[in-house]
Amino acid sequence: MEQNMEYIALDKKVLVVAVEGAVKDWAAYIGAVPGDSHDKEYQDVARHGTKLSRGFAELLFPRFSGLS
Repeated sequence: MEQNMEYIALDKKVLVVAVEGAVKDWAAYIGAVPGDSHDKEYQDVARHGTKLSRGFAELLFPRFSGLS
């Protein structure tokens, strides 16, 4: 199953990734990256990043806020 994900760069070496789950839930994760290719690095942040609080995640990714 392909997951719906979106990322934003807070800095060249810091990404935040929103990941939609299989049951219409979601979470956002933050992590440091080398900064060479965000289009590839965001997947590592989605797997191994630190989970953000819901309030902060909703500020960064308002389109996901309708999910549980």
